[in-house]
Amino acid sequence: MRIPLIGVTTYLAPARWGVWDLPAAVLPAAYSQGIQAAGGLAVLLPPDTPAAAAHLVSRLDGVVLAGGEDIDPGLYGAVHHPSMDASVPERDAWELAVLRAALEYDLPILGICRGMQLMNVHAGGTLIQHLPDQVGHEDHNIQPGVFTPHVVITTSHTRIGRIYPEATSVPTHHHQAIDRLGDGLTVTARAEDNTVEAVEFAGQTFRLGVQWHPEMSPDQAILNALVAAARTSATTAPEETGCECTAAALHEAWAIQHPVPGSWSNTYNQADHTLTAELSHHAPHAHRPIKA
Repeated sequence: MRIPLIGVTTYLAPARWGVWDLPAAVLPAAYSQGIQAAGGLAVLLPPDTPAAAAHLVSRLDGVVLAGGEDIDPGLYGAVHHPSMDASVPERDAWELAVLRAALEYDLPILGICRGMQLMNVHAGGTLIQHLPDQVGHEDHNIQPGVFTPHVVITTSHTRIGRIYPEATSVPTHHHQAIDRLGDGLTVTARAEDNTVEAVEFAGQTFRLGVQWHPEMSPDQAILNALVAAARTSATTAPEETGCECTAAALHEAWAIQHPVPGSWSNTYNQADHTLTAELSHHAPHAHRPIKA
């Protein structure tokens, strides 16, 4: 059985590490660690041209739309609220394309915080740009940079209701929320102040959005459920017959397109055995047919 490959979207932001201070595609390690602990393989999906999304997503078994910056309100017909973070148009466009492709390929999808909001905007819904204006408190984001627990109540006989049949405390950090619900979505969990905390698309495929951060939860139940669903997706996907390429053949093809100094070639040759081993374990699988 192939290990499910889960793509996780990332921030595109300035970052500092060691002696470097550069733009970077970054993501808290809890996302990949949770996927790995659940038995999946995690691959990061930094912002790219939207036209590339379908080709990339066809190689995956599941998608996580990660948390992050506020979505550009122009995408749902609103203007910037003074409390909003600066939006990142490249990320918005890329993740909307990734979401569209994942829906077309009928892949399991998990939207986390911003990711749930993106699912709603994609479906034609809108957002509350600053939740304290509506609920009269800041319990969803008491201290910037610190996850705050609060209780959510799920709806029975739903995907999230089966994961958490009782009211449960979840780690949260957000100042926006769903306002008008998008087409095809159902609200399946709320906070005690009635804030929408989970939404699902209809159908048998795992397509869940949560307003909280399950990657920071001790039980990891939601990531376990996603990887289990992706494992089924990986099992039913068309299988590749195998990679017939040797490392030397791949190097020759690559060198024709990318002439390099001899020292680079020598470095590559020293790694041939490792590359060959990697190819034997991670040959790409066939592209998935788009579900009608």
